[in-house]
Amino acid sequence: MAASDSPDYLRYFPKPSPYDNQREAMDGIRDALDAGRDVLFEGACGTGKTLAALAPALAHARETNKTVVITTNVHQQMRQFVREAREIHDAAPIRAVVFKGKGSMCHIDVDYQECQVLRDNTHEVVDAERDKRQLEERQQALLEESRAGDGEAAEAREAVLDELASVEDELEDLREGNVCERYYENLVGDTDDFYEWLYDGVRTPEDIYEYAEEAGLCGYELLKDGIEGVDLAVCNYHHLLDPGIRAQFFRWLGRDPEDVVVVFDEAHNVEDAARDHAAKTLTENTLDSALAELEAVERTGADAAERVLAAFRDALVDTYESAFGPGGDGPAVARSEVGANWLDVPVANDDRRDDLTLAFLQSYTGPGIREDLDDALALGDALDEAYDEAYRSGETTTRRECFVQQAAEFVESYVEDGGELGQYPTAAVRRDESTDDVYGRAELYTCIPRDVTTDLFDAVHASVLMSATLRPFDVTADVLGLDDPATMAFGLQFPEDRRRTFAVDTEPLFSSKREDPGVQREVAGVLRDAVAFTPGNCLFFFPSYSEAERYHGLLSDVDAARYLDEPGVAADDLRESFVADRNGVLFTSLWGTLAEGVSFDGDDARTVAVVGVPYPHLDARAEAVQDAYSRTFGYRDDGRHGGEDAGWRYAVEIPTVRKTRQAVGRVIRSPDDFGVRMLVDRRYTKASRTEMRKYSVNPTFPAEVRRELVDIDPERLRVSMLNFFTDLDAYDGSPPSP
Repeated sequence: MAASDSPDYLRYFPKPSPYDNQREAMDGIRDALDAGRDVLFEGACGTGKTLAALAPALAHARETNKTVVITTNVHQQMRQFVREAREIHDAAPIRAVVFKGKGSMCHIDVDYQECQVLRDNTHEVVDAERDKRQLEERQQALLEESRAGDGEAAEAREAVLDELASVEDELEDLREGNVCERYYENLVGDTDDFYEWLYDGVRTPEDIYEYAEEAGLCGYELLKDGIEGVDLAVCNYHHLLDPGIRAQFFRWLGRDPEDVVVVFDEAHNVEDAARDHAAKTLTENTLDSALAELEAVERTGADAAERVLAAFRDALVDTYESAFGPGGDGPAVARSEVGANWLDVPVANDDRRDDLTLAFLQSYTGPGIREDLDDALALGDALDEAYDEAYRSGETTTRRECFVQQAAEFVESYVEDGGELGQYPTAAVRRDESTDDVYGRAELYTCIPRDVTTDLFDAVHASVLMSATLRPFDVTADVLGLDDPATMAFGLQFPEDRRRTFAVDTEPLFSSKREDPGVQREVAGVLRDAVAFTPGNCLFFFPSYSEAERYHGLLSDVDAARYLDEPGVAADDLRESFVADRNGVLFTSLWGTLAEGVSFDGDDARTVAVVGVPYPHLDARAEAVQDAYSRTFGYRDDGRHGGEDAGWRYAVEIPTVRKTRQAVGRVIRSPDDFGVRMLVDRRYTKASRTEMRKYSVNPTFPAEVRRELVDIDPERLRVSMLNFFTDLDAYDGSPPSP
């Protein structure tokens, strides 16, 4: 193809040339965007999905006057976006911004509501100062005219002086209120240098914070005010999945939704993220604060608000206390197990309203819940407005939070929406570490992600959802509410002779088998062989942290440094020590932080294993999601065993296999890389399709992944690994003896 015939998107592709798959993906994405279609794009780890999506998206956006927004929920990916945006900028200058929330960029550490008041007040001060200057200039001009004998000018000047005195009084009052000095400098200073610097490269929020800190400015507000019409915006999921924040974000961009192209990275995470963003919660502490707030209120609606909120608070306490049972050791929750993290207290019922709602209805006494809720909501709005005005005027030094408003809004949603399909009402408890007291929380959890995401995908021009693990595409489209998306999937294009993927035929690690000493010996033997015959580091993923700890102990005799990832402990330092070792083995949970979004390139890890089929713990919340999927999507023919219930398939099996695929994708990240991937459990083998039927997970993997899976007996693993690594001359010195 002649240079003049090259696709326009290649100007935004900063590498010497794309992989074959990248070129095919870019063609498909450009065609889909031109047609206004969403795209589901699966590409193996390390194959350049980000550039393959961004290049055609930017070309389409430039041609049609749109903005591309790329988003992720993984910090490492955000950093990767910045690096690739800088490469694009160097090749074809674009206006790009990187967004984080206000909390991470605020220099004076105030919350969102306080910031809004400070912003408004500061604007009013600057406006009043401008009015004062203009009036002063006007009265001076009229004074000169009147001295020259113009009688009408003298009369007009008197009117201007009266108006000037009024503005000066107003300005004095405004200056007694709360203002933000940094934002004031934004408004009155010369910010041209900032914007010239901002768009001369791709700046991170940290870069902007440092610039603004030194200059006495508010970097967050400068960024908001200067991003209209940018080519590319980088942000996290929060800016798109929260409807209110999304609307604001698009306004800052100066774009209607139909003029935005959205690229979701790690899009297999959108399902869970959408649920989390839609969840509504109310703690017992907030209810107590609301009731204390009402004690000082003498307004219409206070009695009604007290009746309804006190009844809900009592019902919440009674509900979780009854779950403890007599003596604090009931069937659902043991009081002694309550720690610093929230512990669910299930309240849902199959044939009636949830226990918390029933307890609330029994506890409430008054003329009517709806009537009292309306009064409580009205009072909350009035109080919130009063708090806003008090802070605005400088009567208070902080913007007071309205707990009555928060509590009333939640109770209304809980009572009215808790019985709807896809809504899961629940409660939870935790322990206050400072007082050792247990307190509760009510929650309304959204089980069906498309209830959150459909509006987003319908509103924007088009979206590209990309991940290494999006298939089955029909399930992703169902769950997220995508209508007829274009689909494309590309496996690893790196040389197949530089990798092996083994399905090791050990006893299946059903939860009932995990305590079996024979099963433990067999699995430990496989992992011991993997360590012995790997010329470098091994990375082992388990269904839980407790299983990781178990095999960390069982492999105490290996000739390698052992690293144990533990829950609640930051893994960054552990990972750094592990990759620096070059002869280590890291034990972790598949559901931890190292299973995705973290690369182990080159010598960082040569063998990765997923041990068992790591189904998540099916607590009441997970079962509610499964039930909601079953009721929403019914019975689906998955092409095997005559089909199965969509609840299990959509909510449990497919997410588990996706996590497994993400974990084995931590190695083999470039054409020169090499290594072994192991799935240690009979349920992964091809043979399990006929021998284990419904228990087999092999059919859930995409066809080309299944094609690479090599069934292997545990006793043959060492020889196969020895032969593979020997052929690549990977051993430093003589290879180990089998």
